[in-house]
Amino acid sequence: MPVVFTEREIDVMAVLWEHGPSTVAEVRVQLSDPLTHNTVATMLTILENKGHVDHVEEGRAFRYRPLVGREEAGRSAFSRLVDTMFGGSAEALVSHFVRDRRLTKAELERIRSVLDEQLQSDPPRRSSNRRRDP
Repeated sequence: MPVVFTEREIDVMAVLWEHGPSTVAEVRVQLSDPLTHNTVATMLTILENKGHVDHVEEGRAFRYRPLVGREEAGRSAFSRLVDTMFGGSAEALVSHFVRDRRLTKAELERIRSVLDEQLQSDPPRRSSNRRRDP
């Protein structure tokens, strides 16, 4: 089952990924938006109910830790982005990214290197993309 986060849940998860196990107060301090203690606690409870975090008791506080890794969440978000915004075409996403972003020559060369590596290591696959036009 894909891991799906709301935008606010991603903000909370990012704090846990960056800073490790944290209390509600510690998460709250790291968030860029000012949220109440109760709002952050509710969000962590929701994430726990979804199976994305768990907690241990630490005195009167709970210390939350992520159960879903950043990479797994990223794969899921990437798939969702490709499906919803680019009609299932990863090629369209990559083309859009390269054309519309201001990438330096060095960044483009690193991307080319990754693509060349992939082409050399994996045999070509038949695309299951619904869209072909980038």
